[in-house]
Amino acid sequence: MGAMQPLKAVVRNGKLVVDETPTDLPEGTELVLVMADQGDELDDEERARLHASIGRGLADIKAGRVTDIDDVLNELD
Repeated sequence: MGAMQPLKAVVRNGKLVVDETPTDLPEGTELVLVMADQGDELDDEERARLHASIGRGLADIKAGRVTDIDDVLNELD
């Protein structure tokens, strides 16, 4: 079976209603549904620190302060 598009479901009257797009899943296939758009559990201070850290990382990349992943993995052996 090739890659398939995600299934979409909504809650109506307390029940999950899956869109009616046809699927090639075999009859009886069990699915695990995970809520989308849950966001994260970061507070404003944690999010600000995360964004600052990402900014520092991007600055390091632009400045050429990078290490090849193969070198890092070889050091771990």
